[in-house]
Amino acid sequence: MTRQAYPWDLTDAQWALIAPLLPPPARTGRKRRVDAREVLNALIYLDRTGCQWRALPHDFPRWQTVYTCYRRWRLAGVWERLHDRLRDQVRQHSGREISPSAAIIDSQSVKTTEKGGRAATTRARKSAAASATLL
Repeated sequence: MTRQAYPWDLTDAQWALIAPLLPPPARTGRKRRVDAREVLNALIYLDRTGCQWRALPHDFPRWQTVYTCYRRWRLAGVWERLHDRLRDQVRQHSGREISPSAAIIDSQSVKTTEKGGRAATTRARKSAAASATLL
């Protein structure tokens, strides 16, 4: 059964780029009955719409199957490899070196008391309470 495509479904070119990064089906155990491309399309649907796992439309594989694949791929490092491959291609396409030569780290500093946390605020409250009772 073919389903009507969603606007963000993977194109054939995108699938050709991503498919080699996914783990192959296990050689032992049950045969894979779900198309990995459909699982990935379901994950993209979840990301784009923000729907809950259990609210995944019925034209995708079962939500439990999609979640299990997502988790296995996360543990296998698939998402990191995919991110690295896509980043490298974007850099190469824009005429840059594949690996960056510099990085910028932005941070914000906030001045605090010398001793932070609960002890500092408790001491300050006690001092204010003592001053108020003396007046």
